[in-house]
Amino acid sequence: MIYAMLNLSDHIAKSIIQKLADSADIRINGNRPWDIQVKDERCYKRILYHQSLGLGESYMDRWFECERLDEFIIHILRARIEKNIREGWRKPFFSFQEILVGLKSLTRAFRVGEAHYDMGNEFFEKMLDRRMTYTCGYWKNAKILDDAQEAKLELVCKKLGIQPGMKVLDIGCGWGSFARYAAERYDVEVVGITVSKEQADLAKQLCKGLSVEIRLQDYRDLKGSFDRVVSLGMFEHVCHLNYRSYMKVVHQNLKKHGLFLLHTIGNNGETAGIDSWISKYIFPNSMLPYITHIGRAIDGLFIMEDWHNFGSDYDKTLMAWHHNFEASKDLWIEKHGDRFYRMWKYFLLICAGTFRARELQLWQIVLSKDGVPGGYPSFR
Repeated sequence: MIYAMLNLSDHIAKSIIQKLADSADIRINGNRPWDIQVKDERCYKRILYHQSLGLGESYMDRWFECERLDEFIIHILRARIEKNIREGWRKPFFSFQEILVGLKSLTRAFRVGEAHYDMGNEFFEKMLDRRMTYTCGYWKNAKILDDAQEAKLELVCKKLGIQPGMKVLDIGCGWGSFARYAAERYDVEVVGITVSKEQADLAKQLCKGLSVEIRLQDYRDLKGSFDRVVSLGMFEHVCHLNYRSYMKVVHQNLKKHGLFLLHTIGNNGETAGIDSWISKYIFPNSMLPYITHIGRAIDGLFIMEDWHNFGSDYDKTLMAWHHNFEASKDLWIEKHGDRFYRMWKYFLLICAGTFRARELQLWQIVLSKDGVPGGYPSFR
């Protein structure tokens, strides 16, 4: 039913939302943690007309409240509400629309850095672990965020078979957490690239004295020769139209017998697009790959040696980030205002619930350029 095309009355809009909520076992003005309390009845039309964008903006503007947004979104996802409205409900984190060819441009690649990562290092220093690792942790034997992130970095090094003296490329190096870890623990030389000036400046400080070079550079400008290539949480910012080009760049920069580890959020279906709320407020031009996207992109370039899914660990990581974020709540409201605070709270909790519902995955994929002699030894 295409509600957005109808000139609905307030009463009808409310009735439709009520029925959708009932189907998901969500009570409007109920007292359970996942129920919502409506503060402004304009939210009914806003959500129907604008789907995920309307939902997120209604929360940011205090048009509704919910004690447990993470559980709220799980109820929506499990009820498959997307069957009843045009778009956006199955994945409020990433409700896909068709993406434009224009997203291939180099200029747009730097927009992510400017809009998200360049907002200030203090924010991320307080929200993330001590190494400032802005990707999913590995919680197999960890109980706290710092340990989960170090376990992830160690897992990556083991999967890549990193040895002293190797030269490693880190595409999307963030604040240099992997580069610093690998240089300190494995005595390797690392080149890290990022499209965020704020990230690059701090990464250079954090990696000072180590065999680490941090560059403000787009991956398409890479020209080098590396024993290993790693990319942690950057592929989500690559347009699907660029997947093949991305893999060709990695292939060209990787030495014979080299290994490439791709760490990325993964989608359950083959769609291409961008979520309206995520694009507007968090990650402009982002999208998620599906298995077939990656398969087509590596065809004839790489051999898939290992594919590891630990998506449920992203739920724990996001909840840990949310805990840290809430600890500085007053600071964020003072510096950026209540709407900024609610935007990030919504983002972190909605994402956590989406991973908990297993609607999104976290993949670590190990690719070889020409096969590992005798076979690849998997690490978990």
